[in-house]
Amino acid sequence: MVGTSAVIESVSSAVIGKEVEADSQFDLTAVAEPVPAVVKSEDVDGAFNDGEEQKREIVLGRNIHTTCLAVTEPDADDESTGDKEAYMASVLARYRKTLTDRTKYHLGYPYNLDFDYGALTQLQHFSINNLGDPFIESNYGVHSRQFEVGVLDWFARLWEIEKNEYWGYITNCGTEGNLHGILVGREVFPEGILYASKESHYSVFKAARMYRMECVKVDTLLTGEIDCADLKVKLLANKDKPAILNVNIGTTVKGAVDDLDLVIKTLEECGFSHDRFYIHCDGALFGLMMPFVKRAPQVTFKKPIGSVSVSGHKFVGCPMPCGVQLTRLEHINALSRNVEYLASRDATIMGSRNGHAPLFLWCTLNRKGYKGFQKEVQKCLRNAHYLKDRLIGAGISAMLNELSSTVVFERPKDEEFVRKWQLACERNMSHVVVMPSVTVEKLDDFLDELVKARSIWYKDENVKPPCLAADIGSRNCCCPQHRGYNS
Repeated sequence: MVGTSAVIESVSSAVIGKEVEADSQFDLTAVAEPVPAVVKSEDVDGAFNDGEEQKREIVLGRNIHTTCLAVTEPDADDESTGDKEAYMASVLARYRKTLTDRTKYHLGYPYNLDFDYGALTQLQHFSINNLGDPFIESNYGVHSRQFEVGVLDWFARLWEIEKNEYWGYITNCGTEGNLHGILVGREVFPEGILYASKESHYSVFKAARMYRMECVKVDTLLTGEIDCADLKVKLLANKDKPAILNVNIGTTVKGAVDDLDLVIKTLEECGFSHDRFYIHCDGALFGLMMPFVKRAPQVTFKKPIGSVSVSGHKFVGCPMPCGVQLTRLEHINALSRNVEYLASRDATIMGSRNGHAPLFLWCTLNRKGYKGFQKEVQKCLRNAHYLKDRLIGAGISAMLNELSSTVVFERPKDEEFVRKWQLACERNMSHVVVMPSVTVEKLDDFLDELVKARSIWYKDENVKPPCLAADIGSRNCCCPQHRGYNS
């Protein structure tokens, strides 16, 4: 068998040519996807558009098979020649280079790419599966429950709930945390109505569809946080049914934090006692950042909330999607079922769960601790303010919510620029999520390129930058009509 290191240095051109014939559209020297053709979107439901028809054309990407890596059958003599292994090694080496290059230009999505888990490579040879309930062992012995429960206890302390009062598990992603939290609410109140702001993550509305729940979308303020005046109107219109609320601890686009205390006060003013509402807190990113921000309102189980979820691959930094979901133990019996096949109980969404994820989270929490996270939060907020100030200084519309590291600014005119920097866009807005892995040097490179590109996009005086007053307020808009507000 040919060694991998030797293969990467020198690969038989005959082998490459033979395999590429099976998938002639794939270029081994360019694993990165090209920008596909623009197509008109149809009605797309989710957090970005609230179900109405999109006016802007959307660039499709991942589902267009222009760079499909075909799976082919090995030749009869592959075991002796090693040709197949050589081909696969060359593809993986090029793919690694692509990942390295794309990581350099990663700004629009909330992932902390600053991590090193080299110590865990020794465990990658094991199929670690945390089947069922984290607190009840099953017959499957290759698990990491002891690490999982350690992580859950850490978050329980963070969100102020006693060990004997909570139940939770490490999920496969942030969406699963929302699906589980809302499911618990639905099981506690089968006739309840789900209330969520229009800027909630799309997974909240996905949960409503999956569970066939009545869902009421609540208006938002310019900041992106829930409008409690509109919430009050909609609660009063449905006083006869329990309320299940999704509260955002950082919205998807603007990074807005819903005022949990005001939401609770609004429920009480509308006549909802604590035994007639359930609150799920979607803390995907900021659920882990807010506890370390001075004077920030706290998410805590000392308040009448039902569950909290947070993503593990965002602020913490993890090489695979994962998350943490915590709820009150008193609620979980409505979901939990005995599973004889496992010799355990299960109240999770997914039966099989990635047993490696708890190891990554456990290592990071031990390595950084509360003080380490506090330093990283301060760094992110400081760099986010730096980015916002430089954008405004360059005459570019920008907004930064208090308690947030998500900087919203005008959508770049060129989709190639959007793809290069992997920016998330909605209507005329785009954003950069400043994470621990985003340095000032990277922000400077981005800003310099953006300013240079805008000088080309808008060199014709008849072509104007978009107005963002309706999205982020006139005081944050630098379009020709509102420029005076920022002078």
